Amino acid sequence: MIFRATVRHAKNNPALIPQFLFIGVGLGGAALYLLRLATGPYVVWNRAKDPEPWTKLPPTYQYKFAAVSTDYQSLKKEGPDY
Repeated sequence: MIFRATVRHAKNNPALIPQFLFIGVGLGGAALYLLRLATGPYVVWNRAKDPEPWTKLPPTYQYKFAAVSTDYQSLKKEGPDY
């Protein structure tokens, strides 16, 4: 029903076609990005199997998106092993 209305509007005003295409590409990209985030290696969906997955991260794991002045490869481990 919504698709028919969209096609009818596009036939009446062809200038709307690029707008519909860009909206469709944007929604598709957002869905793919959300899927990529949800299936990442550090996302836990089953807490019964591994209740504390952050204890398995290496000491050189970069938690920030970007750090200009920190060399994560030369960091020493500061916490105890569990």
